[in-house]
Amino acid sequence: MGDMANSSIEFHPKAQQQREGPHAGGFGCTLAELRSLMELRGAEALQKIQEAYGDVSGLCRRLKTSPTEGLADNASDLEKRRQIYGQNFIPPKQPKTFLQLVWEALQDVTLIILEVAAIVSLGLSFYAPPGEESEVCGNVSAGAEDEGEAEAGWIEGAAILLSVICVVLVTAFNDWSKEKQFRGLQSRIEQEQKFTVIRNGQLFQVPVAALVVGDIAQVKYGDLLPADGVLIQGNDLKIDESSLTGESDHVRKSADKDPMLLSGTHVMEGSGRMVVTAVGVNSQTGIIFTLLGAGGEEEEKKDKKGKQQDGAMESSQTKAKKQDGAVAMEMQPLKSAEGGEMEDREKKKASVPKKEKSVLQGKLTKLAVQIGKAGLVMSAITVIILVLYFVIETFVIDGRVWLAECTPVYVQYFVKFFIIGVTVLVVAVPEGLPLAVTISLAYSVKKMMKDNNLVRHLDACETMGNATAICSDKTGTLTTNRMTVVQSYLGDTHYKEIPAPSALNPKILDLLVHAISINSAYTTKILPPEKEGALPRQVGNKTECALLGFVLDLKRDFQPVREQIPEDKLYKVYTFNSVRKSMSTVIRMPDGGFRLFSKGASEILLKKCTNILNNNGELRGFRPRDRDDMVKKIIEPMACDGLRTICIAYRDFSATQEPDWDNENEVVGDLTCIAVVGIEDPVRPEVPEAIRKCQRAGITVRMVTGDNINTARAIAAKCGIIQPGEDFLCLEGKEFNRRIRNEKGEIEQERLDKVWPKLRVLARSSPTDKHTLVKGIIDSTTGEQRQVVAVTGDGTNDGPALKKADVGFAMGIAGTDVAKEASDIILTDDNFTSIVKAVMWGRNVYDSISKFLQFQLTVNVVAVIVAFTGACITQDSPLKAVQMLWVNLIMDTFASLALATEPPTESLLLRKPYGRDKPLISRTMMKNILGHAVYQLTIIFTLLFVGELFFDIDSGRNAPLHSPPSEHYTIIFNTFVMMQLFNEVNARKVHGERNVFHGIFGNPIFCTIVLGTFAIQIVIVQFGGKPFSCSPLSTEQWLWCLFVGVGELVWGQVIATIPTSQLKCLKEAGHGPGKDEMTDEELAEGEEEIDHAERELRRGQILWFRGLNRIQTQMEVVSTFKRSGSFQGAMRRRSSVLSQLHDVTNLSTPTHVILSAANPTSAAGSES
Repeated sequence: MGDMANSSIEFHPKAQQQREGPHAGGFGCTLAELRSLMELRGAEALQKIQEAYGDVSGLCRRLKTSPTEGLADNASDLEKRRQIYGQNFIPPKQPKTFLQLVWEALQDVTLIILEVAAIVSLGLSFYAPPGEESEVCGNVSAGAEDEGEAEAGWIEGAAILLSVICVVLVTAFNDWSKEKQFRGLQSRIEQEQKFTVIRNGQLFQVPVAALVVGDIAQVKYGDLLPADGVLIQGNDLKIDESSLTGESDHVRKSADKDPMLLSGTHVMEGSGRMVVTAVGVNSQTGIIFTLLGAGGEEEEKKDKKGKQQDGAMESSQTKAKKQDGAVAMEMQPLKSAEGGEMEDREKKKASVPKKEKSVLQGKLTKLAVQIGKAGLVMSAITVIILVLYFVIETFVIDGRVWLAECTPVYVQYFVKFFIIGVTVLVVAVPEGLPLAVTISLAYSVKKMMKDNNLVRHLDACETMGNATAICSDKTGTLTTNRMTVVQSYLGDTHYKEIPAPSALNPKILDLLVHAISINSAYTTKILPPEKEGALPRQVGNKTECALLGFVLDLKRDFQPVREQIPEDKLYKVYTFNSVRKSMSTVIRMPDGGFRLFSKGASEILLKKCTNILNNNGELRGFRPRDRDDMVKKIIEPMACDGLRTICIAYRDFSATQEPDWDNENEVVGDLTCIAVVGIEDPVRPEVPEAIRKCQRAGITVRMVTGDNINTARAIAAKCGIIQPGEDFLCLEGKEFNRRIRNEKGEIEQERLDKVWPKLRVLARSSPTDKHTLVKGIIDSTTGEQRQVVAVTGDGTNDGPALKKADVGFAMGIAGTDVAKEASDIILTDDNFTSIVKAVMWGRNVYDSISKFLQFQLTVNVVAVIVAFTGACITQDSPLKAVQMLWVNLIMDTFASLALATEPPTESLLLRKPYGRDKPLISRTMMKNILGHAVYQLTIIFTLLFVGELFFDIDSGRNAPLHSPPSEHYTIIFNTFVMMQLFNEVNARKVHGERNVFHGIFGNPIFCTIVLGTFAIQIVIVQFGGKPFSCSPLSTEQWLWCLFVGVGELVWGQVIATIPTSQLKCLKEAGHGPGKDEMTDEELAEGEEEIDHAERELRRGQILWFRGLNRIQTQMEVVSTFKRSGSFQGAMRRRSSVLSQLHDVTNLSTPTHVILSAANPTSAAGSES
């Protein structure tokens, strides 16, 4: 590297002579010039800079900025730069307009069928059959029909259309508000990202969007570069450019070899300063975004081709998945992919969510498909029976001939049958499911913001409810992340508290202060507190803050030392990284010699020490024996107190013996130990309680840390992760690797399975160990069910583990951009208790959806059976099309709102996680569904067949085509709705609790909806008239309806009394085929499913599985209502195949999707 790289570049007079021509707005470079410059790399770029500007400082002069002082912070100059060079902002893709969303909602299959039915019905009602020959056409139009009634035929069609419009608007509005919420969330994340720039010689944290060309920005380990720039000065800078070039090796950057820094790349090591040369759409990432049409045009075209052809036929069940895909897309900024050629593809299909479809989504899609199919079958049978009945009665029994003039009359009848069939289908298909999931998740995400969880991927919220293991970082999550030095070993003395400065030898003190002040990032400082009485603010690396705090405690100051030796005077810096576990800085001494200061993990650095300072500040030999002595007497006792030990050392080189600086091992060796300090990061006061809650909820907390084993064990005991008397393992990274690898050094799952169940603490672990552990737990097949693992991380090195985990939590305050990028949820307060809240919300989502299902399926079963039997026995559904649609609206849209917004309670944390294979519909729920269905059916059929006697009214059965609505059928409709309303209260509890009203007032939305529905129902019945086929009821009749409704609550108590364990017959209702019935392929697939990296290799297999899937799905239709939720392994297989299909779909032409989506049944087949 030599001198040049690290000392700030000298000014070359050469650049002055070059003519600084009249350029854009008085700056010496045009936008085009800078853009073309940034497209060059390495030597070419250097050459171009030298030819055009002389050197980097020449470029800075042209941009009117100073390499050391930065820009003058005046608004007009900054504004001018924005005008000329653009803002650092990439305009997001145009959101879909409300009309587009309406159009998408209209693509729903059932709605299309309804629209067709309504239009046909309207058309026919306006067509008057020539000269009503009632005699000739048989009893078809019998019954006193006055003119007014005949005219009202159009109302039914219009009413259906109206309700279709309602459903569409509600769906579109939901999508629209969700989109808006995420835009807001996204922009919040963007605004929160800050970057350090130098303006007026001061360091400022500015929002990324405020960066301008010419800014001098500080880059350091862990940053995601927000703009393109040229490096002015760097220390050991290494960049991961895989997100742009696909080159997975880290690229070394230096001012004299390769100074080009590109936006969207990650700083993996080192630090430096760069001058910003391109921002926003002109930066490298911006250019790629523009190519992708982030403005939206090309992307839209592609989307339209792919999505809307299958979208046109897409049934509501797929909608949920699509919405979630879209959400994942919006929430994910550019991801860096593992491989190069994957990269562009990765960007093009940025809409592919990062993990397979979430567990819940998989279970729901499957359930919805099964219910939909059953509905389709039922509706088809209904239509066929009605048509046959009519045909046989008219043409066979009455022996009539089909006359031409009677055709319209007959057709009108067939249309009526068709409409009844459609209503059965509409009621059967639970289009409220996607809505319920979306509302529940969106509501949770909004509320989780208040609990300091910023959710980046919607499904993470629900996966968290199933979590069985949490691998937590120690620093900052379990502890306060305010490191403080509490013990020290200086000049042969072990101090248990901070020594008085007078007690120390001045020479040692001076060396110590210099070693700490110079050999730490200059961006790390301790600032005075913001508020009176608060603690001083620690900025930068926490360990370094602790050491600087130690200097302040010794009544000395680090700032004067730094001013005396500014950062650009440092001769060479070896920055801290996870391999070295130490940091060293070299300075030039006045006599021409060099001094190296080094600090790092004591067990590593002490091995490199050959001398130590005694209490007089003189060198004393330090042999391996002395070192073992010191470890036993000083370091282990400190570690047992939960302290992290740091060794501070130095070494002098004379002017004559300048070493080869690139040979780090030689340079950092033969050191003299100045001090060993014990740093403590106190445990957060609320953590032990939070961990207790996790353990009670059946979640194992494991601590994975880079600290040594004693410190880790001490902290784990303080947190309650390990309890005395328990059988647990605490391992170091080395030992862990030794246990899980075979002779060849490969990781073996069986060996891992022996280790992880008991492992509670993994210390001195590398990022790879963390990833190995997470992957090992996820891939393990030892338990009854696959583990769902959450991981917390803050450092760049945690990226792989965060990505691999089912849910990755990144730290909002301490986390690096890389970690946030790889995570699903960002903890805005870096606190472990927020994770417990996330678990609570996740479980709540699951429960909300179970509540909704319990309610919805009861209504489905009842409505379908009523419509079906009613139609078969009385040739007319007791519930009319419009009434069915209203019922559908209460069930689907309103109920999903009411039940999906139940707030979580602490009691959610008292049960074990559900696990991946647990069916959505438990036996208790099945009992409730069938129990309530029995009650409702009994009541409705009683009313249908003997109701007219009971109420002493005209029978509504066998009414002619356009006859006025009867009180009889109105009572049935009203009773039906009342029962649903009261059953909605029952549905609030899914675990068989007795008190269904518990906490009902804590949910205002629920109360509003129930009361609102009740009010509208009164209006419909009393004033709905012909459109709703209702006739006003008397008070007495209303009271009876209400009485029967309240009976639901009483009946609910009766059902709760029946012990679920007695109902063996319900057992199969909740489960899928056992392990033995699964084919080998499925088992193999289940094991393979987890490794996403293999996905690319398995295109052929996927097609084969798709074939298998079709056959299996068709077989499953047979047992539709018996089963629900998830088929144990099959579900896992299914979700992975689905996500793979999703991949294929995105990359191959979408023809197979279009084909398979052409009718709902096969669409369901291919989607399940």
